[in-house]
Amino acid sequence: MTIRPFHVAFPVINLEETRYFYETILGCTIGRTSEHWIDFNLFGHQVTAHLCSQNSQEVSTNLVDGKQVPVQHWGVILDMKEWQILSEKLKESQISFVIEPYIRFKGEVGEQATMFFLDPSGNALEFKAFRDDQSIFAT
Repeated sequence: MTIRPFHVAFPVINLEETRYFYETILGCTIGRTSEHWIDFNLFGHQVTAHLCSQNSQEVSTNLVDGKQVPVQHWGVILDMKEWQILSEKLKESQISFVIEPYIRFKGEVGEQATMFFLDPSGNALEFKAFRDDQSIFAT
């Protein structure tokens, strides 16, 4: 199976803050823009920030591996080196983590590096990595 880029659109309350965060902190390049939305290239995927008057999503969580994981979240599965580089960049940028970078399910099927943080509008993002991509869907 050939992996194709995905597209996701999400609400934001300030395009200028959003552009800074995704472009400067996460390293995205900018695609098409308007006064109401911005397309970002996030590790080869198209993510679109749409301006809305308020971000009304309530942050619900589920307990996973002893941590409260935001139910509504999205992100990219990176290779381990990319994940480590991003983790260090986020720490250097003093990003507040919802869940600090760590290895989840250590020694178990599905062991993965993961971290959760919020964008300026409160959208939860998870970036993760597996030592072996065959483990992504392992049970």
